[in-house]
Amino acid sequence: MQSIKKICRALAAGLGAFAAAAVAAELPEGAVIDKSSIDRLKNDTFEGHTIASLLTEKVEWQIREWGLKITLSHAKPIQLAQRYHDCAKKYASQVKFDPATREVSGWVCGVPFPNVSPDDPNAGDKLIWNFYYASPEGDITHNRISYLQISGDKGLESVSDWIFLRYYYKGRTSDDKPVLDDGSVLTRTLFVATAPQDVKGVGTFTVRYDSPRIEDNWAYMKSTRRTRRLSGGAWMDPIGGMDQLNDDIYIWNARPSWYPRIKLVGRRWILASTDAKLGYDGSRKDHVEQWEKVVDLKNPPYWNPIQTWQPREVWVIEGTPPPEHPYSKKIVYMDVNYPKIYLGEAYDKKGEFWKFFNFHIKPTAAQDGLLYQSSIQGDTIDFKARHATTYACRSYSLNDKDIKPGDMSMSQLEAIAR
Repeated sequence: MQSIKKICRALAAGLGAFAAAAVAAELPEGAVIDKSSIDRLKNDTFEGHTIASLLTEKVEWQIREWGLKITLSHAKPIQLAQRYHDCAKKYASQVKFDPATREVSGWVCGVPFPNVSPDDPNAGDKLIWNFYYASPEGDITHNRISYLQISGDKGLESVSDWIFLRYYYKGRTSDDKPVLDDGSVLTRTLFVATAPQDVKGVGTFTVRYDSPRIEDNWAYMKSTRRTRRLSGGAWMDPIGGMDQLNDDIYIWNARPSWYPRIKLVGRRWILASTDAKLGYDGSRKDHVEQWEKVVDLKNPPYWNPIQTWQPREVWVIEGTPPPEHPYSKKIVYMDVNYPKIYLGEAYDKKGEFWKFFNFHIKPTAAQDGLLYQSSIQGDTIDFKARHATTYACRSYSLNDKDIKPGDMSMSQLEAIAR
């Protein structure tokens, strides 16, 4: 009798699975995954992948508990410009990875490790080095952005306008000079608030070296109208009281060797925002209306993005920061074909989930005609504080030839700040 019951249960389970498979369907572009539809649609497919398999644990949790809505659209091919491949090939023989120091030597431009095997014990390190050195946003990134501070209970709190200007002195692909000066400097970055008046001038000037040496940081002090040098730990400090750390710029902003450990967790498909749209409307006076096409500022928790999502295959990489860092670990999701990070998770010292990062990418043609992938919006959500910081571009340009190396200086920081 028991065996008959077991057979019946097995048959019922099999029929149930068959029935579920029979009703599963390929979803059309524009389908919306939200709290009301997720259970009904999770066994359906999009571009051949089940919705269930495309959702990371933390994304599904946000759909179910935090009102996140995902609108599906078809993925467009993403390819590195040929100059990246040519440059990597030209210098490939001299690029070395030292497992003892976890440092890279011999890199000049392009992706340092174009063929990383998942079986490589240093795969995680090498993949993050690919991102760190060759994340393709051009040799000069000039963004005019706004930071939206959002309370999950009350809505939009404030909006501030900033300039983010990063100039690459090494790894350049837009001209015939991959390295400027002596090659000791990787980038120089100006990051300054321009409005409103009470935050105007808050900002930093950062010199990042192509060595384990900690980068030099200077901040402009409004009270004294002077710049002062910041401590060596500034790379992991919050930005102007926001939810985002300096280390969270582009989701990962630290030299890989500053993290004591980086490991490859796996490879999978996810949904990410890789065909984002600029939504700022400067003709509107009200901040909520200016950004209503970018962030859902009218419905709790007020920080959910309004962008489409596309299937992408990614590496899942886990980094362990140094002990003095606020996080115990950071998990990032990086495209397998293109060194760009889409999503990230940060965990506190107890190992509990703390923050979620969602960066929205837009394919962009620069002045030199090359196609890059620009981060035009980024959401940093602090779930413990029920608070979020969203940055979104009002405008941006890549490889602006009017910007010269000499424009990247402390005096320029002071000029913008004043």
